[in-house]
Amino acid sequence: MRFAEIIRMALGSLGVNKLRSSLTMLGITIGVFSVIGVMTAIGALRQSIESGLSFLGSNIVQVAKRPVFVNDEGPARRKYDLRRDITLAQATRFKELMEGWSDVICLKTFNNDEAVQATYLNRKTTPSITFGGSNEHFLTANQYAIEFGRNFTAEDVDLIRPVALIGQGIASHLFPSESPLGKVIKVAGHTYTVIGLFASKGSSFGNSGDDIVMIPITRYLADYGAEKRSINIATQAFSQERYNDMLDKVITAMRIVRGLRPEQENDFEIYSNDSLVGAFAKIADVIAAGAFVISAIALLAAGVGIMNIMLVSVTERTKEIGVRKSIGARKASILTQFLIEAVAISVMGGLFGILLGVGAGNGIALMLKASLVFPWFWAAVGIVVCCGIGIGFGFYPAYKAASLDPIEALRYE
Repeated sequence: MRFAEIIRMALGSLGVNKLRSSLTMLGITIGVFSVIGVMTAIGALRQSIESGLSFLGSNIVQVAKRPVFVNDEGPARRKYDLRRDITLAQATRFKELMEGWSDVICLKTFNNDEAVQATYLNRKTTPSITFGGSNEHFLTANQYAIEFGRNFTAEDVDLIRPVALIGQGIASHLFPSESPLGKVIKVAGHTYTVIGLFASKGSSFGNSGDDIVMIPITRYLADYGAEKRSINIATQAFSQERYNDMLDKVITAMRIVRGLRPEQENDFEIYSNDSLVGAFAKIADVIAAGAFVISAIALLAAGVGIMNIMLVSVTERTKEIGVRKSIGARKASILTQFLIEAVAISVMGGLFGILLGVGAGNGIALMLKASLVFPWFWAAVGIVVCCGIGIGFGFYPAYKAASLDPIEALRYE
């Protein structure tokens, strides 16, 4: 028989039992869906994180009271909560100690405890804007740019001026048809004069970088208090070659500022782009491992289902196989036909699983405002695995069909 004829007969046999074939495919679909969905979501988030670590610029080291990733509950969280806050006085002393090592030292703190809304006349923003205080180095350390207006100056910080920089999202809500420069906005009960507009930033980590209002850090602490408020410090090395030396200096300076004795461990966290990407990669690897385990179990069960259905099919078509053999069908042709049926069920189930997985994974990415991706590598792996499952679990039923004695097969009722 020609190979094309064998394929036509195999697909025709599957079409005779559409419901049974569909239910068998479902197991493969679920297994492939679980791993492709997770890998698509992780791929989208990884790409968003690697391109969107906008709060740390190039060659930046950040010092903070707490690490970026910490459980909301438990002993670990309590350990960090009990640490002393990094005060403005400590941050200022740190700047003095780092003189000659960096000309970009950004001090910043944000209101993360409650919803904040900005208003102008009768217009309001959403009650979920980013609001904080910083100094003149906020732009460099956080990869922002000024579209028009001006940045903070050292005088703004020293003189505790009530001025503000706003993002494009704030401007679109409060000033849809006029310039925001020189306008007085109200944020959390206090008024500030807009002196600059950030260039569009986009979204990362599911948050908009354009819904932001920043004021001088001294003004922020004066208006909202320094109690229970910790300062984050971002320090930029002059070059990549001096990065490691500066990192050692940052740790030493911070230990001096915090008054730590030699035997005491650091009561602050140091992190950079690489450390944040590495921390996310560890979380992603754990999630991926879980997805692999789930999908492996589902695919194993689906493979057993394929073998079972194919054995049933061989039994139902015993007489047909006997007729074909009696008129000259070769053992290889029978074997190939049943293998094609098993592989077709497996691959079609895999394709549906890939489509559903990519859709679900990118759906999660859209919810988190991450970029969309298509996991070509994992899709190819999924197809290869499905082919392997079809061949591996379909070989025994196919071999059994090909090995039937034609005389005994013709007698079968």
